[in-house]
Amino acid sequence: MMIAMPRSSRPILFLFAATFFVLVWSAIRPHDYFTWFLEVVPALAGAIILTLTWQRFRFTTLAYSLIAIHMMILMVGGHYTYAAVPLFNTIRDAMHLARNDYDRVGHFAQGFVPAILAREILIRQRVVTGRKWLFFIVVSICLAISAAYELFECITSVVTGTGADAFLGTQGDPWDTQEDMATALVGAVVGLLTLSKVHDRQIEKLN
Repeated sequence: MMIAMPRSSRPILFLFAATFFVLVWSAIRPHDYFTWFLEVVPALAGAIILTLTWQRFRFTTLAYSLIAIHMMILMVGGHYTYAAVPLFNTIRDAMHLARNDYDRVGHFAQGFVPAILAREILIRQRVVTGRKWLFFIVVSICLAISAAYELFECITSVVTGTGADAFLGTQGDPWDTQEDMATALVGAVVGLLTLSKVHDRQIEKLN
């Protein structure tokens, strides 16, 4: 007997399938497998955590959609390396930019997506009961995540030497770390300003 899937779960299944497809594509002849692994492992770790917590805490469809997009960004970066994504090479050349800016897309998402996830957890778990401090706390969490990731990049570079150059993706910019964190900060603020009302409506439907 075929078990019917709840209609509310179908978008999540589609997102899972699309993300898995991109993961398989990204693993086929990437720039190098060491860089691919370093870039993709956060997405894999996230997928494991989401699977293990599915029965206890299910995010809104908005949150899962953003997670899937962020995972795909990581996978594309892992396949080409962040400094060599073809589309952004074309944009760089057409606009006479100094660098391939796909890395900025990744760090924008690093603030934008965790902002919605942190917001949802804080609201639904009643960690923050009032909304006055919610914005500040969520942005602070996103900055902490960004700083932790930059430290992870630094440690990886020290341990592996030049093998992590493609993973760092600094492209010769001495201020790359600070710019990455600033981009994540902008992403977090933009995410909260643009999606909070939509997010609230989806949270209300879960209650």
